[in-house]
Amino acid sequence: MKLFQKLFKSYSEREVKRVIPIADKIDSMDSKMEQFSDEELRAKTDEFKDRISKGESLDSILPEAFAVVREAGYRNVGLKQYKEQLIGGIVLHQGRIAEMKTGEGKTLVATAPAYLNALTGKGVHIVTVNDYLAKRDRDSMAPIYEALGLKVGVILHDMDQAQRQEAYNCDITYGTNSEFGFDYLRDNMVIYKEERVQRGLNFAIVDEVDSILIDEARTPLIISGEGEKSTEFYNVADSFAKSLQKEDYTVDEKANAVILTDTGVKKAETFFHLDNYADPENMEIQHYVVQSLKANYIMKRDKDYMVKNGEVLIVDEFTGRMMEGRRYSDGLHQAIEAKEGVKVERESKTLATITYQNYFRMFNKLSGMTGTARTEENEFREIYELDVIAIPTHEPVIRIDSPDVVYKSAKGKFNAIADEIYETYKKGQPVLVGTVSIEKSELLSDMLKKKGVPHQVLNAKFHEKEAEIISHAGEKGTVTIATNMAGRGTDIKLGKGVVALGGLKIIGTERHESRRIDNQLRGRSGRQGDPGSSRFYVSLEDDLMRIFGSDRLQGIVEKLGLKDDEAIESKMVTNAIENAQKKVEGNNFDIRKTLLQYDDVINKQREIIYRQRSQVLEGEDLKEDMLKMIEDLVSSVVDSHISGVEEEFDDEITKLIDYMEEIYVPKGSVKEEDIINLSNEEIKAKFTDIGIKMYEEKEKEFTSEQMREIERVILLRVVDTRWMDHIDDMEHLKRAIGLRAYRQQEPAQAYQFEGSQMFDEMIYNIKVDTIKYLLHVQIEKAPERERVVRNVSTNQQEDSVVKKKPVRKAKTVGRNDPCPCGSGKKYKNCCGRTS
Repeated sequence: MKLFQKLFKSYSEREVKRVIPIADKIDSMDSKMEQFSDEELRAKTDEFKDRISKGESLDSILPEAFAVVREAGYRNVGLKQYKEQLIGGIVLHQGRIAEMKTGEGKTLVATAPAYLNALTGKGVHIVTVNDYLAKRDRDSMAPIYEALGLKVGVILHDMDQAQRQEAYNCDITYGTNSEFGFDYLRDNMVIYKEERVQRGLNFAIVDEVDSILIDEARTPLIISGEGEKSTEFYNVADSFAKSLQKEDYTVDEKANAVILTDTGVKKAETFFHLDNYADPENMEIQHYVVQSLKANYIMKRDKDYMVKNGEVLIVDEFTGRMMEGRRYSDGLHQAIEAKEGVKVERESKTLATITYQNYFRMFNKLSGMTGTARTEENEFREIYELDVIAIPTHEPVIRIDSPDVVYKSAKGKFNAIADEIYETYKKGQPVLVGTVSIEKSELLSDMLKKKGVPHQVLNAKFHEKEAEIISHAGEKGTVTIATNMAGRGTDIKLGKGVVALGGLKIIGTERHESRRIDNQLRGRSGRQGDPGSSRFYVSLEDDLMRIFGSDRLQGIVEKLGLKDDEAIESKMVTNAIENAQKKVEGNNFDIRKTLLQYDDVINKQREIIYRQRSQVLEGEDLKEDMLKMIEDLVSSVVDSHISGVEEEFDDEITKLIDYMEEIYVPKGSVKEEDIINLSNEEIKAKFTDIGIKMYEEKEKEFTSEQMREIERVILLRVVDTRWMDHIDDMEHLKRAIGLRAYRQQEPAQAYQFEGSQMFDEMIYNIKVDTIKYLLHVQIEKAPERERVVRNVSTNQQEDSVVKKKPVRKAKTVGRNDPCPCGSGKKYKNCCGRTS
């Protein structure tokens, strides 16, 4: 590790040395800039744009443009970028990650590269982790851009289409990763080009880049519509899961899975009246059972989710906040609803989806800022082709980071933490306590109440209020308990007299599974040369130590005979903790990599479909495409029907004619004797001629202009319907593909192979449907553009603005209806017997 740090440091130092002469050049222009009037400074923007239009590169304009922004910053917001901030800005312009410690002024750093790249007129996205920060950063930095003649917008969750269009048409647009991503997906679902809100994806500066491109990357963006499956079966499967004994299943915490044992499988076969539980035809039952087992034996109430007002609300593992409006996918949410006895909502159908990795890789240039990126340097390089450059701090960091203290039990650890907070509070030194969950925050809060210590508890739910509270966390006598992400992006300034007390004290109540999150907590103290201290308290009962810690460590603690309230500090313990974290980080990287492997398959397909939709929306003439479609379709149909086996020829000809009549050939217009003596190519020519003739007649029937719009209407509807079904099918394939590993088949390769086959099949079906509808369209009811799905929702929403959806009664299964398990029996004679 030390060798890696040494190599990384020398790499960063070398790269920073290359940038310093540019920063010096910017610095040297300071006195010249001071002499410009406001109007002359503003006129520089027009001059730069003119120089760019004549072929000058952004790199050659950079020193002067950065100097202009620096001066505008001083005049309009009272902040002048110091040299280290200029270096950070240059690194961002180069399309890299600038690692800058907390308190180094990252919001201001983004202004110069954003201004420079906005001069091309192609737009710049500045990406933040929540709506509050997007609005705050936009409002605080807008005076700089506006003084230089640029427009600045912000995308917020509750904005309508017109407001979004206006914001995206600005030179610089602030917003969150999820809003940008969902707008991209929604733009590719519209039926008129005027409904699109985004323009091209040119340059993105991602603030808190590790949170957005690493932590959030495990969850793809999904737009879904209401599914058609009954919800009744989740209750049936839940009854089964709750009937099991411990010997019927095994829980694998590392793999986050519950597996039925042989006795469990036998019980499933009895319960669901099956001959063979593992049979592929029972895949739907397996799906319900798997999710019910996971809901009952892995998902923990008040840790992974909470139940509030009859609703299951997810608790974000990174932030510890409730995520109203977000639902677990793949039926897990419904399984938890059944487990908790609340109303089971209808399962949704995936209509559009993309991973953050593939969304952000579409930008022409990508860059980012954070205080902690080095531990994920490899992932940034491998996935995003981004390198990490550590920017020197303006003042040296003098914070004291003490070694971890380890307790045998969680009880002993929390008692020690409460005592430490009490003693620190009595001195007047401010304390910020970091916890990994809402549950732990509340436990510690109760302990402090008993000791009479006044304090604030932040769960990262109310961004605006919490940013205000956390900004005062450095004042004398203040005690703040916060989950990891609470108030992230807000500086903690030290109050009067706090420097003499040792600055802000950070207490970590346990190690997070990512070293980076621990480093973020530490980095809240010791900003810009301030004093400060940090220490983590660990127990052998913490999740990280229990699941990933070594048995050797447990053995040493046992040998020492430690009591609950005794602690040890040792290098071996610290190393064991770091090794456990590395294990989890490696595991999480593999999860994200696998997710991306799967999404890369559908990404190529998505690009083809979205390109085709865009051509339709842009009003391109599709006549040649339609004629080619007829030709391709006929060729595929003839080739698939006629095998070349003489004995089967007559039968094949009959089936070919029947099939072509089903698509567009008028009944009885082609007889077997007309084509039985023709070659394959002649048969293709005959059917193609019929199709082209029918097409030309339709064009005469309508006007050419009407025919072009009808083509667009039909193609849009067919493509959307088939594509949405295909996405849903691919989601099901992904769920089932894990079983392929048992057949010595690499799941991602199997998914790629079968996904490609499914895509080819979809393209063929698009051709069939398009030609069939087009050649049967009637003049009295010419089709109009319409949305394939109306009621859509996303899997990520800002919790502060989620609107309450109207309650719809779930469809229940009648006793005489077919059983939802797919057995073919009546519900009352099958799974209905058990409920």
